[in-house]
Amino acid sequence: MLKKISVLGAGSWGTALAILLAKNGHKVMLWGRESDDLKAMQRDRCNATYLPNITFPEFLCATADFSMALSFSEDILLAIPSSAFRSVLESIKNEREPKNIIWTTKGLEPKTYQLLHEVIDEILGDNIKSALLSGPSFAKEVAEGLPTAVVIASKNKMYAEHVMSLFSNAHFRPYYSDDVIGVEIGGTVKNVMAIGAGISDGLGFGSNTRAALITRGLNEISRLGVAMGARSETFMGLSGLGDLILTCTDNQSRNRRFGLALGMGKTPKQAIDDIGQVVEGAKNAAQVFALAQKYHLDMPITEHVYAILEGEMSPLDAIESLFSRELKKEI
Repeated sequence: MLKKISVLGAGSWGTALAILLAKNGHKVMLWGRESDDLKAMQRDRCNATYLPNITFPEFLCATADFSMALSFSEDILLAIPSSAFRSVLESIKNEREPKNIIWTTKGLEPKTYQLLHEVIDEILGDNIKSALLSGPSFAKEVAEGLPTAVVIASKNKMYAEHVMSLFSNAHFRPYYSDDVIGVEIGGTVKNVMAIGAGISDGLGFGSNTRAALITRGLNEISRLGVAMGARSETFMGLSGLGDLILTCTDNQSRNRRFGLALGMGKTPKQAIDDIGQVVEGAKNAAQVFALAQKYHLDMPITEHVYAILEGEMSPLDAIESLFSRELKKEI
């Protein structure tokens, strides 16, 4: 059955998912803060800034009117940075009592380091129907209709099945998980690991080093996730290993490009300015490092990426430090 969906966030990912949903025949309203940009999207039938040359389907409209976007549908999809997550939820609550929330944000609550499902429960109540879409997926490839597989994570299986039906088509395959914590942790910590992999490549190290960082990075992700209540097997799936490989190895990843720039000698500010979009991993590093300390976990890649971003260690010194640690059993 065809539905109406409101997509909040008109960046590359929100736009790509809006295009996908509209191609599936659903009526979609895409909302963003910049009125002039949204007017241009509606007029030109394209997001020229983030996804140029990809035409909007017939059932996709764009607006900067927040109230209109919320009243349009029962399903509200959040494709916004983690830094704006709480404020947008509070705005939603002030406007109306939403029925259903789908979120695609990968990260933690900036000040409290809460998982984002906890922020949803806190602001909107734990009776809200909610689901997380995560996994290895670049916006441009989704918008172009290239084959992609993701995970829909929710404690409410019926709602997860509803969300899966919204997105599913011949080129986009969602799988279900009830391990919301695991999927959230996988989508967050992989950002930090991608910075580390980018730094290594920016320094000119080879594929061996990158493979080592990815593999040991997966170990750190799993260790933190299990400590926070996730299941270890989740991290061997799309939202763990799959997303980690994607974001560590392809330059469509902002986190990897950020790391590459650091490895080639740029400052964090210069790297972010060059990318021109939010780099979630730049904020996640401090958050994940704090969680590692809270749970008394050894997460050396996280620790060293954090030290680089804080100016406490150079990229070259960090890599050398990682490889000179005390020898130990692998698993």
